[in-house]
Amino acid sequence: MSKEKFYLVLGIRPDIIRASLLVENLRKRMGANFSLIWSGQHYSGNLKDIFFRQLELDAPEVELGSKGDSDAAVVSSIISRLGEYLSDNPPAAVAFLGDTNTVMGTVAAAQLNIPILHIEGGMRSYDWRMPEEKYRKIADHLSDTIYAYLPSYKEQAAAEGIPNANIEVTGNPIVDVLDKYFISGKLRMSDTLFREYMDQIYDVKVSEQFVLMTCHRRENIENRDSLEQILNLAKSSPYKVIFPAGYRTQEKLKKYDCRIPDNVRISEPIGYLELLETLARSQAVLTDSGTIVEEAAILGIPSIQMRHSTERPQVYEWGASIKFDPTLYENNYKSKIEKVLSLKTVPWRHDFGVGDASEKIANSILKKYETKTFGAHDPKLWLPWSANSYSAEK
Repeated sequence: MSKEKFYLVLGIRPDIIRASLLVENLRKRMGANFSLIWSGQHYSGNLKDIFFRQLELDAPEVELGSKGDSDAAVVSSIISRLGEYLSDNPPAAVAFLGDTNTVMGTVAAAQLNIPILHIEGGMRSYDWRMPEEKYRKIADHLSDTIYAYLPSYKEQAAAEGIPNANIEVTGNPIVDVLDKYFISGKLRMSDTLFREYMDQIYDVKVSEQFVLMTCHRRENIENRDSLEQILNLAKSSPYKVIFPAGYRTQEKLKKYDCRIPDNVRISEPIGYLELLETLARSQAVLTDSGTIVEEAAILGIPSIQMRHSTERPQVYEWGASIKFDPTLYENNYKSKIEKVLSLKTVPWRHDFGVGDASEKIANSILKKYETKTFGAHDPKLWLPWSANSYSAEK
């Protein structure tokens, strides 16, 4: 096997979760030839370190420490620091996951003509106002291989001119993670521990029914009207609402002097173990997180997507979720809550996969690594004609 490195670049806590089994697999099979690079986009203990501990993952081999006071500053820091590292330590290829500031590191890799693999490719919300929509499209079009979770994601990428040969459908690795760590019982809290946790943190008795809420998207928390719409939705719940709020969300709640409804219990960010346990025992989840919507659909917990648009419309089609648009003012909060609570009595079937996505992605990466066939930026695939097919004399 080549001594050249293969890198996987991650940067936020959902990345750790979704890629945990892939990282474990590649470390085992590639040894010192594999490095996990952490961009630094999430850096506090509650948003990073606790997730590595609970998922039993060793720390990243490389820490870029990219930070900034704005998206532009974070992105420029990631591109600059990753570009310098890749230039000094050129790999055989580099992989990215998702649609965050961190995937803009694909620009650094592309500038150095390093093959790029994009995990979670082909997702589209078709809402150009979302920064994530821009990021995921840039990453897809710079990549030599795209790993799409669903056939529909492959179709969306292909419709933009990305060759079918460059897109592999794998299923969603979050299914694998839930199977190994939660559904198996490995990462479960005992009834006693959960009872103490809920009582101490949220003043909720284990016998009480409750709803989970998460909210972090900038279009929600940086707009006072949208944030108040979300709080009005939570207020309409007949049950207490458990709300582990990120630091930026807490900051905006204070800045806008938002009144927290009496039934809402706010806490600091929590670990993956606590989040999954709370989700699995809830009546429903109100969220703007794409990952949590997926996890809820897999675990049989109905959700409300608090978003104007989504790259995961399949959950609506399956009957696992309903939409709440915080930018609208005619929302009937009570009817939304009643509808989502009623979904729990109607079983649905998700199509995210059967729990082998991480293995499929790892096998594909290993095959490409061993044969040095990452790619795909062949002009004959991307253009209707190739400049190479014409001689200078013509």
